[in-house]
Amino acid sequence: MRTQVAIVGAGPAGLLLSHLLWLEGIDSVVLEARSREYVEARVRAGVVEHPSVELLREVGLADRLDREGLRHQGVILRFDDADHRIDFHALTGKQITVYGQQEIVKDLIAARLSAGADIQFEVSDVALHDLASDLPRITYRDANGVNQTLEADLIAGCDGFHGVSRSSIPDSVLKTYDHVYPFAWLGILAKAAPSNEELIYCNSPRGFALHSMRSPELTRLYLQVDPHDVIADWPDSRIWDELNARFGFGLNEGPVVERLLAPMRSFVVEPMRHGRLFLAGDSAHIVPATGAKGMNLAIADVRVLSRAFKALLQDRDSSLLESYSDTCLRRVWRAEHFSYFMTTMLHRAPGADPFQQRLQLSQLRYTATSTAAATSLAENYVGLPFA
Repeated sequence: MRTQVAIVGAGPAGLLLSHLLWLEGIDSVVLEARSREYVEARVRAGVVEHPSVELLREVGLADRLDREGLRHQGVILRFDDADHRIDFHALTGKQITVYGQQEIVKDLIAARLSAGADIQFEVSDVALHDLASDLPRITYRDANGVNQTLEADLIAGCDGFHGVSRSSIPDSVLKTYDHVYPFAWLGILAKAAPSNEELIYCNSPRGFALHSMRSPELTRLYLQVDPHDVIADWPDSRIWDELNARFGFGLNEGPVVERLLAPMRSFVVEPMRHGRLFLAGDSAHIVPATGAKGMNLAIADVRVLSRAFKALLQDRDSSLLESYSDTCLRRVWRAEHFSYFMTTMLHRAPGADPFQQRLQLSQLRYTATSTAAATSLAENYVGLPFA
């Protein structure tokens, strides 16, 4: 088989890239290891930045988001047993939208399939070859177990942190920056109405907690836990007791329909390319979820990448591809710093002494009372303008 762009991974990055290329008349093939049902049900991020929403509207993918998304004009920082609201709209004139990543994936798959896109689910044994040549190729086994070879002008690795794309690049090519935080997040999805209209980031003496939501009927909640904990350590009763204790008020409770335990880390590789392979999204960088940047960085990456692919394939101009990594990494490192700032300001580090705890509390108070500090948080949270 032959295509202009081969895309590995049918998450938001890979699917949006395919859509953006289609709008420019560039054909692509998307390869995905999981089933369509799996990727459409996979609950991940829920906060969509203002620039991301604007891009989705621009390319005709925001009809359902605009109907069903929850628009938020601020967030709550809860500490000292009190709520302190950061008013995004008053400080920046912008807002964020709560709309699940899986909903964006559903919208993208529907749009791509209606346009006749080639999305191949349940592929296996994916391997990337000849990346330094002008004709890279991918070998894989399709859903029917038949061996296939896909040749392409360019390959986009959008298959996440554990995918095959980044591991196909020689170690000598990449420089890795990695930071592991000394805690994890225990997250639940509960059939319960949200207890507040906006997100609440809670700094408690017992540890961090986050109140979020996915719809008017589904609440998303997180607890800071020990990274060595296991799900079995946390029955429903213990989770709700700890959430209520950290927030300091009674939450709306309901059946827990999903739970996860996720380590917290920051991770970046440079450069985000090797030959004709270009990394985007989680395959190139990971941020702790505190800053709500993961999916939005993926969207920003493929916006840049689609324009660079168009310039090469249609105008024979390689300059945007040559600068792709540097362009994206400027935004990535800003998001990494913001996510680190939010994480270290809100979580209780194990073994932190009273001096460190007072410094953390001082930062929270300053952020909540200084217009300049609150504006910095707000403009980073709603999303900086695209490059």
